Amino acid sequence: MAARLTVLLTSPRVAGGLLSHGAWTALDEADAVLVRSDDEPQVAALLDAGMTTAAVGAQAPQALARTLVERALDQVVVWVGSADGDPGLTDALAGELTRHPEPPEVEILVGSWDVPGARLLDLVAVMDRLRSPGGCPWDAEQTHESLVPYLLEEAHEAVEAIESGDRQHMVEELGDLLLQVAFHARVGQEDPDEPFDVDDVAAGIVDKLVRRHPHVFADVDASTPAEVEANWETIKAAEKPSRSSPFEGIPVGMPPLARAAKVAGRLERAGRQDLLDQASADEGDLGAQL
Repeated sequence: MAARLTVLLTSPRVAGGLLSHGAWTALDEADAVLVRSDDEPQVAALLDAGMTTAAVGAQAPQALARTLVERALDQVVVWVGSADGDPGLTDALAGELTRHPEPPEVEILVGSWDVPGARLLDLVAVMDRLRSPGGCPWDAEQTHESLVPYLLEEAHEAVEAIESGDRQHMVEELGDLLLQVAFHARVGQEDPDEPFDVDDVAAGIVDKLVRRHPHVFADVDASTPAEVEANWETIKAAEKPSRSSPFEGIPVGMPPLARAAKVAGRLERAGRQDLLDQASADEGDLGAQL
């Protein structure tokens, strides 16, 4: 008589049903497919595939281990891991198996893996929870305008972290900056007239990156950084033909020195190096140079 328990680990960050061949094989061979509840991420996909699942309900790790092992003493059982990873279950299973003179065979089978960037989905989900009814009152009352000071502050802190060379500090501050993007995108969903969400934000920058890198995604030849930059400027000019001044689009709220550097760069690309040379020649006037 077959006696086997398979603990199937899956990622809640990928679409339900995107399982490995080994996972589907184990599910097909099972006498019983057990889940915590019917709203677990994989259940709908399993039902669509014609499988039957049985929900055992939320249980403490020791109780769940006992349920699974006892069910697997005389049949082939697959436990579809819960979205939270069932903390404590593997240790509880080890303890439960020692209680039986002839325990079932147990295997841990990884059925799906996170793809790169999958944790961004967690950020979107957390931000949605904070902003939704029953979430955080402070987060719920924020607007694009009220968040501007935090966006500026986090950008400056990210710069300082990069300049410090502290890698862990960089991770933290870049995370804080990423939060601001996710926050603004979540606020944008609620606009009654022109809503946008994080997918719109991501789609916009993806389209721009592909469009401005034809040397990577198309057949344009640009093999040096200088050629890439020149091509980038040409594409930008074609995208915004109505720009009447090389200074158009430079944020007025930039720090003065950073804004001056931006202005100088725009003048140089616009062929007005003479204005920069004139300012630099006036060595007695630091303000003119800046």
